[in-house]
Amino acid sequence: MRKVVNLAHFTLLKVVKFTIFILLKVEIYRIFFKGVFMLKRKMINRLIEWKNSPNKLALLVKGARQVGKTYIIREFGRTNYKNFIEINFEMQPSVKTAFEGDLDARTIIFNLSLMGLGNFEEGKTLIFFDEIQSCAQARTAIKFLVEDGRFDYIESGSLLGIGLKDVSSYPVGFEEQVIMYPLDFEEFLWAKGIGADIIGRLKEAYLDIHAVDDFLHDRIMKIFREFLVVGGMPAAVMSFLENDDFSQTIKIQNSILDSYRDDISKYADRQKILAKKMFDAIPEQLSKKNKRFILADLEKGAAARKYENASMWLTETGIALNCFNVTALESPLRFNEKRNLYKLYMLDTGLLCAQGMIGIQSGLLKGSIEINEGGITENAAAAELAKKNIPLYYYDKKGRAEIDFVFMEGSRLSIIEVKSGRNHKAHASLDHACAQSREKFARRIVLSRYNTETGANGIVYFPLYMAMFV
Repeated sequence: MRKVVNLAHFTLLKVVKFTIFILLKVEIYRIFFKGVFMLKRKMINRLIEWKNSPNKLALLVKGARQVGKTYIIREFGRTNYKNFIEINFEMQPSVKTAFEGDLDARTIIFNLSLMGLGNFEEGKTLIFFDEIQSCAQARTAIKFLVEDGRFDYIESGSLLGIGLKDVSSYPVGFEEQVIMYPLDFEEFLWAKGIGADIIGRLKEAYLDIHAVDDFLHDRIMKIFREFLVVGGMPAAVMSFLENDDFSQTIKIQNSILDSYRDDISKYADRQKILAKKMFDAIPEQLSKKNKRFILADLEKGAAARKYENASMWLTETGIALNCFNVTALESPLRFNEKRNLYKLYMLDTGLLCAQGMIGIQSGLLKGSIEINEGGITENAAAAELAKKNIPLYYYDKKGRAEIDFVFMEGSRLSIIEVKSGRNHKAHASLDHACAQSREKFARRIVLSRYNTETGANGIVYFPLYMAMFV
């Protein structure tokens, strides 16, 4: 009897120990995941590629505020260099004095070392100039620092081209540029714990043009609907993953929107009133049937020239994405663009929902993606294309046949229609374009809520989430 009791006690003890072990592992994993590697970003591979390149230039990482530039550069620097020196010209304005005299590299490094900024060890040090738009002389000095060759340099800023009006000489030929965006849908899948094997199956279905397993398709569409309302701003994604209360995510999104409005008020100069009008009007404009940005809706008799600089300000800062009209389906597209006719998309669909589509999140999460006639899903497709560095164009010739996106693949055109409703095979404009000349198009794509399928006229129907593979 005693042996039985001891055996039971021993078994129970093993269960308790194992349970504690598992709980500890989960807690350690949670802290580890939350702290350092919660959001895996593709930019890290781009940074490693830059580090390993021979005769490297300085790397300028551009992008809107709060897309994760500082975080990813900081993690990269600390992981890949013996010494990482970070200088933020907004938080440390006194450092600007290091660039007030001669701009030769030895003088600048000597000045920075006197300020106690770190160990400047040749060949083993990365110097990171953050918010470089706040120090025009530092941008000018990049040429001389790169020529010196002793250290590596990364620059970053949110308002480049806006806050650098006083740069006396840009470092042309000494600087490589890359744009960082919010998380794309594939990165969002990583954050949700979807592994490379599952994403690989999705990509295989995209490349081979075959349907995804229905269970997998439904699961990924559910996550895609989450992506529409959460977006890819890192702080919003982390809040969504950590909190059951979605209102906390919306608060973060509203905080980011407020910071963008503050930037407009602070930096847009004479364009601030016009830029704010345009920024606040984006959700309403995308809710319309044709989604083209109509200036007359903002101001009776408004001239395109009057708002041109305001529109440029929003797109240069990365807050909005410009999609220009082309009047002919001919390559090269830029020869047929009309820059006075355009659509303005938001950088991020989560911000779009929070900005002007109050209460829409619940419907989207439940599957009602046809809300607002597809403005949100079309914005999601635009953002995915932009993250692939695909210039955004739409086709519309006197309102007779509008196609959402037109882009080059090699020497031929490809066209995309985005359908949020249930009648995804009704696409008169796409049919009209195909009837004109099928041979000119590399691909004719319809993105919808439904699974992959090949239709008439060589049209391929892909799920909305497969925009990540275009």
